[in-house]
Amino acid sequence: MTADLAGAAGPRGTGPLAGVLVADFSRILAGPYATMLLADMGAEVVKVESPQGDDTRSWSPPLRDGVSTYYLGVNRNKRSIALDLRDPDDAAAARELARRADVVVENFRTGGLARFGLDYETVAAGNPGVVYASITGFGSQPDGAALPGYDLIVQAISGLMSLTGDPAGEPFRAGISVFDVMAGLHATVGVLSALNLRHGTGRGQHVEVNLLSSALSGLVNHASAAVAGGVVPFRMGNSHPSLFPYEPLPCADGDLIVTAGNNRQFRKLVEVLGVPELADDPRFARNEDRTANRDELRPLLVERLRTRSKAEWFTDVIAAGVPCGPINTVDQGVAFATSIGLDPVVTVGEGGAAVPSVRNPVTFSETPPDYRLPPPALDEHGAELRRWLSAPAGVPVGEAGA
Repeated sequence: MTADLAGAAGPRGTGPLAGVLVADFSRILAGPYATMLLADMGAEVVKVESPQGDDTRSWSPPLRDGVSTYYLGVNRNKRSIALDLRDPDDAAAARELARRADVVVENFRTGGLARFGLDYETVAAGNPGVVYASITGFGSQPDGAALPGYDLIVQAISGLMSLTGDPAGEPFRAGISVFDVMAGLHATVGVLSALNLRHGTGRGQHVEVNLLSSALSGLVNHASAAVAGGVVPFRMGNSHPSLFPYEPLPCADGDLIVTAGNNRQFRKLVEVLGVPELADDPRFARNEDRTANRDELRPLLVERLRTRSKAEWFTDVIAAGVPCGPINTVDQGVAFATSIGLDPVVTVGEGGAAVPSVRNPVTFSETPPDYRLPPPALDEHGAELRRWLSAPAGVPVGEAGA
């Protein structure tokens, strides 16, 4: 693995991917999220940007110290170099980076990097061990490659929006770019799988991920209903097509999510609500009965829940062993995670450059993720990286000359 970049501008990664060099030619969300996860696990990530920078640098509000929090959220633990691929010298530096890299990640339009000699076939010819990950919107076949790959478009085309929103209202997008994130996760899984195979073969491969395939996989039970059951799922608001109760239910001061996913949990729920007889009512005895008769059961549960606050019911229903939870704002969600010991916020960097960030969700007993570099300014490490790329391979960047 290529470890000669380590120590260039901050401490070396110590996680399970320590020594892996990632050339990150991606921007916006799916690719940068994937490379940040790899960086958290110890990989040395070089973020290649155009002279104008990653688009998300200017996506605001909100801002922190004049920098977009969108950009800050997916770019820690990276070094930035600005390269104009239309410039021969910059293109040569980019090719040298790809030649030295263990992993290349890109989300250009299909074929967009070929004219710079940075497509998979060209890079692999000089670097047969490279794991080269391409993230597109709709795949690399001609018809799909011609389509613009934006998360919102994929939410619409995949069918997700047809499932989201009030049954009597219009389709809604998800509150986050859910398929960008999902594709980034799938790309990470693909890269790690290919690196594992490379240990035995010495050869890399081309890993391809597209947002639409990630979307259809992520629709799980709904996609299965369509392809295996011949059923077209429909919008049900906050209701679940196969379970009840599994939705917000109103208490005296707001809604509480209640998810009694099996008969045992339902019996415990109605006991704590003070209506144990409902568990033996033939209309509600089994999950399929409760689902079919939800319009009869819901008001009976709500009648009891409205007698107390959501906080009071949350305490008692959880104590009874039934999953439930209040509907929080994002800051309240972070606070709740803190209250149960998850330590969701980490500080990356020191002094005035320190940036609060959301902790990597994976824990390792021996090689935990580390948070060594704050999200870089545009071309922050450009000079030293250019020196390193012009020096012979194997020379650490800090020793590549002045």
